[in-house]
Amino acid sequence: MKVTADTNILARAIIEDDPVQAGFAQDLLQTATVVALPVTVLVEFCWVAQRVYKVGRPETVKVIRDLIGAANVATDKGAVEAGLAMLEAGGDFADGVIAYSGRWLGGETFVSLDKEAVRLLAAQGQAAQIPV
Repeated sequence: MKVTADTNILARAIIEDDPVQAGFAQDLLQTATVVALPVTVLVEFCWVAQRVYKVGRPETVKVIRDLIGAANVATDKGAVEAGLAMLEAGGDFADGVIAYSGRWLGGETFVSLDKEAVRLLAAQGQAAQIPV
């Protein structure tokens, strides 16, 4: 079966807070011929893992790297790697994904009121600025 996994599938499989659902989710992720992981699912997963379940950055990075490294997983690896670079630098996964997607769509400069996101992206050599 080829599936698109929602955030709750990843959360149950990884966090294992519900044994029955965790088993189902883990089995699904392992047996599906294709697991499509939209980047939005990974953005949500990062938020849920870190904010709700208090999973640390290194563990979150490892989980996502393991997921995208699986032979049956399909995702936008460029966007995911951009998100992981931000997460590893101390920022938000979502900001890295947003900056990457914006460049892909033709944007030249990431503009935000989030000073930390702008600083981290600039430190990575990307055009980023605060508009005020």
